[in-house]
Amino acid sequence: MLLVAGLATGCSVLGGSLRVVWEAPVDSNARDYGNGAWLVGDTLVRSRYDAVTAFDAGTGKGRWEYAPPGQERICAVSRQTAGSVVLIARGSMTDAGCSIVAALDLTTGRERWHTPRTPGDLTETFTDMVAVGGGIAVLRDADDMWALNTRPAVSGTKALRAFDVRTGAPRWTAAIPEGCVPEQVAAGERQVVAVLACARTELRLAAFDPADGRQRWITPLGGRTTPVPDGQVTLRSAEPAVVQTGGTTEGQSGAFLTFGAGGKATGRIETTGRYGTVQAHTPALVAVADGRLYLGAESREREAYRDRVVAFDLTSGSQVWLEDVAVAGGLRALDVTGGRVTVLADRGTRHDGLDELRVLDAATGDEKESIETGLNVDGAQGELADLFAYEELVVAVRQNAGVRPFSVYARE
Repeated sequence: MLLVAGLATGCSVLGGSLRVVWEAPVDSNARDYGNGAWLVGDTLVRSRYDAVTAFDAGTGKGRWEYAPPGQERICAVSRQTAGSVVLIARGSMTDAGCSIVAALDLTTGRERWHTPRTPGDLTETFTDMVAVGGGIAVLRDADDMWALNTRPAVSGTKALRAFDVRTGAPRWTAAIPEGCVPEQVAAGERQVVAVLACARTELRLAAFDPADGRQRWITPLGGRTTPVPDGQVTLRSAEPAVVQTGGTTEGQSGAFLTFGAGGKATGRIETTGRYGTVQAHTPALVAVADGRLYLGAESREREAYRDRVVAFDLTSGSQVWLEDVAVAGGLRALDVTGGRVTVLADRGTRHDGLDELRVLDAATGDEKESIETGLNVDGAQGELADLFAYEELVVAVRQNAGVRPFSVYARE
């Protein structure tokens, strides 16, 4: 989803600063659903519960706005895009629920197609409801009787469906095991994966063939006591399959589980280790790219705290490299694209809380660039939800009420 182009080349470059190029207007209010941000070419797009809005990345000029029809709201969006297409789920949110899934073209702001969806009740989660990848759009239907009955009301042949991402033509319905319903879904070029709730007491991870929906493998993730998602499992990637268990709140222990061919567990990366404590509760500090997991972590050495980025190999779970990026400050966000890890870190009170932009080689962790920005990017604006760049621009993404959803900076 995130694009980093021309951010760093060659050896380490020290010095420089950032200046504000443009900022989106402050959001008067927001919701905890329907949020997303993407960069397609030079078009910067953000989604919230009531609209999807596009800007020229370089100037901030508005390009188009999409609003769901009538009184509908945007419930969920796909994390990734397929070319210029993103998947959105929309609905009444009071009566029919999240009952429509649509493919939105981010270059024009127009729907390419839409299809009905079986919605749930007001307790339904919107996490990973829709996904795109491998030329298909995948949606999970809800089961509004799941909280009341011991068996799901939606049959396995209707609970997980795929469509051609360009045309909306139906492709397949997956055969979900009896007694199970899908709770999260992710799609890749070579497989679709879903977190399943089974028999009200167990979570499983299943993989499906993107061509025909045939189940390839299924493996247990552990027990549970609630019939609806409880925030303790997060599906991080379809290829390779990566699941985060726990670690969703600050101070809570957890782990990242990786799975290979046949559903075999290939690695377990704990949120605490010799590398310190992983900030797994902050989505902007977790990235999966090119077969590796990149994490922001904090380590205490004697009386000093040190912030660092750690890279792990997802085929084995072993640590590849570790690089300290800040002392007595705080990591804000990281992005991994194009062989570069871009990190924004607070330099601490001794530097007036101003931020530093660091660029590391994704393969080795070697520093490629360091900029003392001269800015406090999130001090007065709120926590970052994402960080990415277009050419020589750096974009801060936020999602809360009372903040600017985009702040775009140029390097000097």
